[in-house]
Amino acid sequence: MTVRRDFQESARCRSDLVIGREELFAGARGQLSSGGSVLLHGPAGIGKSTVLRALAEEYGATARTVLRCSATESESHLPFLALADLLGLVLDEVSPRLPAAQRTALESALTGRGESSLQRDGLALRLAVLSALRALAADGPVLVVADDLQWLDPASAELLGFAARRLEGTPVQLLCAVRTEGQESQEYDRQLRACPPGTLAVRLGPLTRAQVAQLLDHRGHGGLPRSTVREIHRTSGGNPLFALELGRALADSPTPPRPGEPLPVPTSLRALVLSRLDMLSVEARRTLLVASAGARPTPALLHAAGRENAEAECAQAAELGLLATGSDAPAVRFAHPLISAALYAEAPAHERRAAHAALSTAASDPIERARHLALATTGTDPEVAARLAEAAALARDRGAPSVAAQLGLLAARHTPADGGPGPEERRLAAAEDAITAGEVDLARDIAREVLTRASVPADRVRAWIIVIDTAGHTMAEVDAVFPQALADAGDDPRLLALVHYQLAWRALIVEGDFTEARQAAAHAAELAARGQDRRTELLALAFQAQTETLMGHPEAPRTIKRALREPQDPRVACHHNGAGSARFRWLVMGDQLAEARTTVTALLREVRRRGSVESEVHFLRGLAETELRAGHCGRALDLARDSLRLARDSGIGETASAMLTSLAEASGGDVDRALALAREAVQHAEEDGDQMYLSRALGALGYAQLVAGDPAGTVRSLRRVRSLELGLGITDPARGRWQGDLAEALVRTGEVAEAQDVIDVSREHALRLGRESVLAVLDRSEALVRAARGEREAAVAQLTSAQDRLGKLGYGLEEARAAFALARLRGRGPGAAAFDEAARMFRRCRALPWLRQVEDALAAAGPEPVPDRPEAPAALEVLAAMERQVAALVMEGATNREIAARLFISVKTVEATLTRVYRKLGIRSRVDIVRLAAARRAR
Repeated sequence: MTVRRDFQESARCRSDLVIGREELFAGARGQLSSGGSVLLHGPAGIGKSTVLRALAEEYGATARTVLRCSATESESHLPFLALADLLGLVLDEVSPRLPAAQRTALESALTGRGESSLQRDGLALRLAVLSALRALAADGPVLVVADDLQWLDPASAELLGFAARRLEGTPVQLLCAVRTEGQESQEYDRQLRACPPGTLAVRLGPLTRAQVAQLLDHRGHGGLPRSTVREIHRTSGGNPLFALELGRALADSPTPPRPGEPLPVPTSLRALVLSRLDMLSVEARRTLLVASAGARPTPALLHAAGRENAEAECAQAAELGLLATGSDAPAVRFAHPLISAALYAEAPAHERRAAHAALSTAASDPIERARHLALATTGTDPEVAARLAEAAALARDRGAPSVAAQLGLLAARHTPADGGPGPEERRLAAAEDAITAGEVDLARDIAREVLTRASVPADRVRAWIIVIDTAGHTMAEVDAVFPQALADAGDDPRLLALVHYQLAWRALIVEGDFTEARQAAAHAAELAARGQDRRTELLALAFQAQTETLMGHPEAPRTIKRALREPQDPRVACHHNGAGSARFRWLVMGDQLAEARTTVTALLREVRRRGSVESEVHFLRGLAETELRAGHCGRALDLARDSLRLARDSGIGETASAMLTSLAEASGGDVDRALALAREAVQHAEEDGDQMYLSRALGALGYAQLVAGDPAGTVRSLRRVRSLELGLGITDPARGRWQGDLAEALVRTGEVAEAQDVIDVSREHALRLGRESVLAVLDRSEALVRAARGEREAAVAQLTSAQDRLGKLGYGLEEARAAFALARLRGRGPGAAAFDEAARMFRRCRALPWLRQVEDALAAAGPEPVPDRPEAPAALEVLAAMERQVAALVMEGATNREIAARLFISVKTVEATLTRVYRKLGIRSRVDIVRLAAARRAR
């Protein structure tokens, strides 16, 4: 068991717990006993830490691993200090069990050394924390104890919340405490959302007067008059810490107040703290001021800051109750954060600056040193600004963009107006860090502030781009920004390129206009080339290539080649929206499966090396899609599930990964799960207003419905896809490959004419673009149309040709589906060998749902239909081709299910066809068909 002991409470304090806390303690105990998590909240001094420590002591014994952290306000600005508390002692244990990129990210965050691969998004570190907790949980229960969540540094708080929300089903429990001031505290709501699902929130309220009296007596302040206790209760508001401080002050007072007189002490904790600070020597007070300014004060740090008698002075403060005691606690900790805050606030400005100046050289962390230097400096100073900018870059590289934004703003404050880079440029860099950190409101405010005074066009355009970026998918709300940005850009091609690149995204997101988006991207690329901005040029070319690929535009291959030319920008080359990704998509759509697999495998390997999680999710999907097209359904399913899990863990690309996993499940896994995932993807896409992914999700749903034996559902879903893609201007049938499934479902529902129309329109585009596999699938579907029309021999020939072509192209699953259709057309007798061949091919693909369909078809198939006899009923001549086939099989005694299997249509279509037969022949049931045939033969 690994246990952090840096804030364990002595047994003396545990008895305070039961004073007024019996009921809530019992509830928290029951929650922990059942494997749940607990969040304690309430105002400062209400007793949260006491309850938390007692619960941790009691339930820590049941866990294999106990991870602890407790933060202070002064250290909340430094990234990953709380993370170091939690995982520092178990790093050696979990590191070997983490993927390389995650291990590097975690070690870099905890040690501040080595090369970080996090760069802008920090997702590798988020997943590293999650993986570390899962690894510890695999060995036994884990209890995470976190006090004073409100003071956690933002980086650690985000990481802990990220992991907590994704730990369902693992034996990891959280026991946390956070300061809140009211029942409806926003801080409480935010912290509860960051806890595991089902966390029990326990609010600690004020003590009653009787409970305050009991607490004072327990702490050695008993015997006070009831009127005095009443006044202590009123003045403290039932807050146990305030009440104890008032009781201590009264005990130390030489003349206790008489009944009815006000207490001879201030009514606020700050004033109370300051009255106790007056008992300190001048040097001890200066030492405590340095400690209050430091992020993680230790005796060694205080010595380095020039406080030579730090131990003795801290001991004096501890005797007065200002510092927490504990022989095994390396840090100097105040008894309550408000004590430190009051001390710092009361100190004169020049003393605070002196404390920060001392810490600017004594602190070991470069980020902390830079911050102290800034706080010790007044006015502008280019050297200080440069050091702060360097610290911001370091925080950014550590994956703490929020800290980088704060340091960047400090750097801007100390940058002279005539410096280079100037203050506005540094503010904009801070805004861009804020966007990365998800603090879009801060970024927008910074950009708007810059726009009020910036006159340099480059700064203004950059600020406008930040405003646009903070709008996200609500770009329509910032439409008025674009003309102003264009005006500020003037005739500078570099600045115009930035604006037109955003206009390309606007055309796609707001207007849904692929043609306009393509033109805007092409113009942005041209402008960027003229302005020698290679990064923007590459981004615009990649965007143009992706758009042209989806449109089926003939320029797509040439644009991809342009985007792949040297020199490349490492920030773009392997990005999931970069040229490499565009080339992979073109290869998949162009039936070059082997080369596509090689390409996406190399991209996946590189992004894993770089620790780029978002791109890893994307390329895992790409590899899974390639394997699925090749008929390797088992491997595709494994890759798709990996992608979905990573997407859920990271919160990125969940809709796309659910869609792709649905396709893989329907092909090689569980059909019910495929339907659930597809419906989830459809719901998310509809909620997001994302028409692009809505069409893909509906395509997956239609395919799953087809495999599940619901052709009517397939028709409903894929008709929507057809309508959506027509509106979006997507003409390449290789994009979603849903056309053959829709045609097949339409045949099964008896809508043969519409099926032929789908085939004809799709074939025209496939011929234009040279999509050989799509043409083969369309031929397979057209063979079913011909079979439904009674053109049996032509259908067999077309199916045989389609199967052969699909096999040569390497589309194993589609080849097997053609073999299956051929077997069903031939029936059990002559087609028995064909059924065996189809089953063999589906087994080779590990296409289990399709293999089960073969088994069902074999069970339902009847004997081969007999050829028409000369004495066949003349009445049948009034029927259409399909109606005659259905009636002939009824005469042979075939059931509706057997007829559906023989004719490759649904049971509902058989029933509808029989209804038309009854109406045309003037009869009421299938028995009448048999009687009519017998009567005609007897004549």
